Amino acid sequence: MFLGIDIGGTFIKYGLVDEEGNITQKDKVPTPLEKEPFIETLVKIINQFSNESVEGIGISMPGVIREDGFLITAGAIRSIYQINLIDILHQYTDLPITVDNDGNSVAIAEKWLGNAQDLSNYICMVLGTGIGGGFVINDQVYRGFNGMAGEFGWMIMEHVPEVGSIELNSSLNYHGAVILGLCGVYNKLHKEQDPNFEEVTDARIVLENEDNDPFAKQAVETFYSALSKAIINLDSLFDPQAILIGGGITENPAFYDRLMKMHAKIVERHESYHFMVGKTACDIKLAKLKNDAGLLGAVYQIKQKVQQLNAK
Repeated sequence: MFLGIDIGGTFIKYGLVDEEGNITQKDKVPTPLEKEPFIETLVKIINQFSNESVEGIGISMPGVIREDGFLITAGAIRSIYQINLIDILHQYTDLPITVDNDGNSVAIAEKWLGNAQDLSNYICMVLGTGIGGGFVINDQVYRGFNGMAGEFGWMIMEHVPEVGSIELNSSLNYHGAVILGLCGVYNKLHKEQDPNFEEVTDARIVLENEDNDPFAKQAVETFYSALSKAIINLDSLFDPQAILIGGGITENPAFYDRLMKMHAKIVERHESYHFMVGKTACDIKLAKLKNDAGLLGAVYQIKQKVQQLNAK
């Protein structure tokens, strides 16, 4: 058995997983945003399974993360930037530990048990508060020199203003992500008209109001347009077999059709790229493993590490 821990900005999901990827126990707790309570929570989770036959611990979390467990960043959990999480947790357990970016974990999980099992070169995009993801090139995760590969949300997608924040005004996060983008654009438009407007953080509200709220319609159009442009950019740069898209919003029944319609509309006006569609352009697919992907990807990595240690 392996202990998988999937750390998000709101919840820490964790569970026991066997060699074949079957989750036998699963639970979640709120994510503490301060360093000491955060570490204490992880230690409690680990100790909870001290009587189980756990061979190792795999952790998936946001941020730019080195392979030795050093967190250069950690998403919204700013109190744990610039710490080595593996070293800290080894003060409480002797079990082998791996830590990786959540986008990489999703990409690995899809290769193990999901919709990338027959692929060797693909990209996973994960839509949430922001947009992250992972690259798999020749069956290996590509992390980049500093572990920063897959931070898709930082890409500049729109016109860059002469003043003001480029990230807020031009990045993929603030146009094509679910919370920062879809909800963010909707909130921004409403606040320009009414500064007292109560901000929305549930994408369903925006989607459900598209037909009767012009600001919702504009936010939805911006969202799908930004995603489509990002897909074309990534396909042009890396020429993958497929781009897989994951995140809770992909469970919306209309998501895939809306995205593909917008994508076709933009592709048609891009002459060079349009020529390649149907010849070499990649497939666009939904990820399969949904909310378990991060946990399963973390487990696959610790499973591999334990096998390597046992082979020595």
